[in-house]
Amino acid sequence: MRLLLLEDDITLGEGLRDYLRSDGYLVDWCSNLAQARALISEPYDAWLLDWNLPDGSGIDWLRSLRAKGLRVPALLLTARDRLSDRIEGLDSGADDFLVKPFAPEELSARLRAISRRVAGSALRKAFGPVEIDLNAKAAWFEGQGVELTAREWGILEALVLRAGRIVSKADLEALVLGFDSELASNSTEVHVFKLRSKLGKALIETVRGLGYRIPAA
Repeated sequence: MRLLLLEDDITLGEGLRDYLRSDGYLVDWCSNLAQARALISEPYDAWLLDWNLPDGSGIDWLRSLRAKGLRVPALLLTARDRLSDRIEGLDSGADDFLVKPFAPEELSARLRAISRRVAGSALRKAFGPVEIDLNAKAAWFEGQGVELTAREWGILEALVLRAGRIVSKADLEALVLGFDSELASNSTEVHVFKLRSKLGKALIETVRGLGYRIPAA
C-alpha cells in the first residue's frame, strides 16, 4: 500500500514513516498542508491525517477532498479524544480515528482493516489457480508457494487491491515506487512478465493503451 502521512510533529512523523516502511508500506510524509496538496493527485491507497497542522486543519482539508469526490480511505491521527471529536471526524469523511499516543502496531492493524475493506472482504484472495494473502505477503500457484521480489509483490498487491479495475502504468509505478527516480522505462513490463511466468499468464491482463488489470475474484 502507498500511504500519504500528514503529521507536523517531526519526531512522530519520522518514527511513523520509518516504522511503516519497515512494515512493507510505501510512505510519503508531509509536515504541512502545502506539501500534502502538492501530492494529492498521486494514487494513494490511504491517507493518514493529523487534525491540527501549522497551516490549517486536516479535517477541513478532508472535507474539501470528499466534496471533490475523492474516496481514498482516510485515518485521522489526533490527540483529540472527546466523543464529539470522534463524531465530527467520522462525519467529515474519515474512515477511522486513532487517538495519540498510540502504538505503531495498532496503526498497522487499522491499515490491514482498511485493506480488507478495499479488497472486498478477507485478505486472502483466490483468482483461479492463484491464491494471494495480502496480510502475509504470500502467493501460491496451483497450491505451490511462489517466491516474489519486493517489487513484484508491490505490483501484485496494487493490482489485487484494485481487482476489476484498470491501473495505468504511471499509477502502478507511483504506487509501487513513489518518487524513485531510478525506475527504468521498461521496469514495469519486466516485473509483469516475471509475475506472469510465476503465477500464470492469465492472471494479469494488459489493456492496450490503458494499463493492467486483474479480473475481480
